[in-house]
This record gives sequence, C-alpha cells and structure tokens, in this order.
Amino acid sequence: MAAAPKQVTIIEPPSGWISLNLGEVWRYRDLLYLLALRDISTRFRQSVIGYGWAVLRPLATAAIFTLVFSVFVKVQTDVPYPIFAFAGLMPWLYFSNALTGVTTSIVGGSALLTKVYFPRLVLPLAKIGVGLVELAIQFLVLFALMFCYSYPPGWQILLMPLFVMVTVLTALAFGIWLTALNVKYRDVSMAVPFLIQIWMYLCPIVYPISAVPEQYRAIYAINPMVGVIEGFRWALLGSTPPNWTMVAVSLVAMAGVFVTGIAYFRKVETTFADII
Repeated sequence: MAAAPKQVTIIEPPSGWISLNLGEVWRYRDLLYLLALRDISTRFRQSVIGYGWAVLRPLATAAIFTLVFSVFVKVQTDVPYPIFAFAGLMPWLYFSNALTGVTTSIVGGSALLTKVYFPRLVLPLAKIGVGLVELAIQFLVLFALMFCYSYPPGWQILLMPLFVMVTVLTALAFGIWLTALNVKYRDVSMAVPFLIQIWMYLCPIVYPISAVPEQYRAIYAINPMVGVIEGFRWALLGSTPPNWTMVAVSLVAMAGVFVTGIAYFRKVETTFADII
C-alpha cells in the first residue's frame, strides 16, 4: 500500500509592502488563541487580588482626577465628573496596556520566533486581545457608577462595539510600528512608557474637548486617540455629541498609521529572527 504523500508547506516572502495575508493568520488561529490565553492567564499570576487590579487601577485614578481636576481646578463637564473621567480612562488604559504589550511582543517571542515558522503578525495580535478582558470588567464598573449617579446609558450604547474596534485598531496601528522598530532599536521599549505618560495629557481624558482653544482643535484632532475617547465617552454616556469632523480627522490619522505600520512590518519581518 502506497504511503500518503507528505504535505509540503512553501514559505514565500511577502509580495508587496502593504500585502496583508489574513488567510495565513487565520490558518494559525489556534496558535493565536493559545498565545492570547497564555498571556491572559499569566497577567495577574501570583497577585493577591488578581483581576481586582482591573477595577482598582481605573477607580483610584478616576478618584484622584476627580479630586484634582473637579474639586481643586473646577473643570466643568456636562456629566458627573467621576463617570466622565472613568469613561475616558477606559479606552486609554486599554490602549496604553496594549501598546506596551505589542511593542515588546516580537522581542518577547524570540524563543518561538527563531524555532518555527508562523506569521509574525500573530505575536502582536495575541497581545492586543489580552486587555479586552480587563476592558469588559471595567464596563461593569462604569455601569455601576452610572447607576449610582442615576445616569442610564442611551441608545448610543449600541455603537459601543464600533468604538471598541476602533480602539483596538488604534493600539495595533501604533503597536506594529513600535514592535518592528523595537527589534532593531531596543530604546523603543524604554521610551514607550514615558511617551504614554505625556500622551495621556494630550487626550481629552481629564478635561473636555471644549477646553481646547478653537484655533488648535484641528491640530489636536490629528491625535488618533482624541476621536477614540470622544466617541467612546459619547457612546457610553450619551453626552454632548462629539465634533464629528475632529473624529473623522482622528480616524484618518489612525488609518494612515495603520497602513504605513503594516507596510513597514511586512518589509522588515523577514529579518526579525536574524536580528534577535
């Protein structure tokens, strides 16, 4: 009886700068799932309160922001300040955690990357999924806060999945740029936490966008997280609708970062194993 023919896998270099073979990523979805599950399970391993940190961190930060910016500075918002701050912190905390994780994903996965072939994009994608568990927990906390303030969500909540997806794509857009650069320049991973601290105050988290002078808003909107946070807050709280022109500018900026990031990642991914 003749033996069954062996399956042969042919590995070819990417055909172009912006080619994104999602079919190949889909074929390795089991690996993607296992890597994401591993990261989720180890996120708070040997931690006393575990996923309680997903609640404590934004609550404590929102409380400090409320004391400083609402009580001391008297920042005016159209919704109670604690839920205003918490709703702005949710996408930001997801973004900052995901960005940090994605930045180190290729270098951190070097042991696997140098031994077997798989689409390199799997490593950043696995990190992107980790923070979604914490984000889901924070949604429950925010709804509890809204109930305490007698502030029920409106119909806009139906658009929430769209803004979550935009938040994920924004983190991935910047992350794939940074993780590719971090392979060659390890200073990148050192600089990211510092840049995140600065970036936070360039976003409408602790202050409403109305506090930004009119003449600077077009430049301000180039920051992709401006549109994300404004849309996120509007969908959750149903407050004053965001400036859709500014949201559109933010989305276009995010799309530009995403396309160029994919292009650069695909260009240099064949060198990752050699450099690491």
